Amino acid sequence: MTAHPATYFGDYQNEIYLNGLGGVLPTMPMTFAELERRAQSALPPSVLSYVAGGAGDERTQRANVTAFDRWGLVPRMMVGAARRSLSVELFGHTLPSPLFLAPVGVIGLCDRDGHGDLATARAAARTGVPMVASTLSVDPLEQVAAEFGDTPGFFQLYTPTDRALAESLVHRAEAAGYRGIVITLDTWITGWRPRDLAAANFPQLRGHCLANYTSDPVFRARLAKAPEEDPGAAVLEWVRVFGNPLTWADLPWLRSLTDLPIVLKGLQHPEDVRRARDGGVDGIYCSNHGGRQANGGLPALDALPGVVEAADGLPVLFDSGVRSGADVVKALALGATAVGIGRPYAYGLALEGTDGIVHVLRSLLAEADLIMAVDGYPTLADLTPEALVRL
Repeated sequence: MTAHPATYFGDYQNEIYLNGLGGVLPTMPMTFAELERRAQSALPPSVLSYVAGGAGDERTQRANVTAFDRWGLVPRMMVGAARRSLSVELFGHTLPSPLFLAPVGVIGLCDRDGHGDLATARAAARTGVPMVASTLSVDPLEQVAAEFGDTPGFFQLYTPTDRALAESLVHRAEAAGYRGIVITLDTWITGWRPRDLAAANFPQLRGHCLANYTSDPVFRARLAKAPEEDPGAAVLEWVRVFGNPLTWADLPWLRSLTDLPIVLKGLQHPEDVRRARDGGVDGIYCSNHGGRQANGGLPALDALPGVVEAADGLPVLFDSGVRSGADVVKALALGATAVGIGRPYAYGLALEGTDGIVHVLRSLLAEADLIMAVDGYPTLADLTPEALVRL
């Protein structure tokens, strides 16, 4: 299935019903709760704890989800919503929908064949939904980009302490055809994650998802032996270079690395957004890492309106807590330019690989499209804050 700007995503339900007439029932769940339940059986316990878990008692992770319940969409009738478009412009690209695949650092481990980064990229190619590929991947960024097809992809950077390594990763992403760099700010150190701690499990310390480092010439030059000869030493070196507590003084250097669009991920305070805008970034990414990094914070959705106002016209990407098409619509109405999903597609991947991700994306888009049809919002431009009421 290839999505195009003229696609009516709600037609996915017609496809399902027509298949049912022939006795063909969906093999994938139709709700997030069932998707999560089945993924719990499909994923290895160590991977499940990493994907499903959050920081502390996971209160912020839960708050991300329930924050959407505090908003209601006001229906508008007789507006001719039979013709709809979810198309959006983002960094010079016309995309068929406002969805994107948020970076998930262990997505490579969520597929049965251990190559979930490639499977996710193939789902992006089939749906037109861009992937933000994580620095922490099973397969090198070049191989992931080769699967994007005509869909633009973006590279998420965990900025290392070695500036030469950071430059190498960014330049490799440029050469591979990525269309922008998303710099994560809130993970220079890992948060307190009880599920992972209880299992004493941290995938990267076991050598997983480090392909972008072990394939990088700058990183390899830091090692006495090739990673293939001494993988333990490579892991220790990764620990040394991974976490860079960036400051605003680093922003001019980051901006100098590339002419590609730069997006800063993890911004929730309006003043931080203004400083980023004044520093020449091209986009803002409002996110609290899905509640994985710090407990006790506000839901990312609550921060979104202030972030959008401070962004003053810059594109605002958003994730954290998105579980349904209704959530997507609400985030768009609060000003998000594009809406990212994480855990839902990781669970879809665990169940049926690329096909599972495609199903998750099509389901989210179908629900969003049908809500816009029924409630009278034909285009994304019609989804303004005035469309919502605080409950």
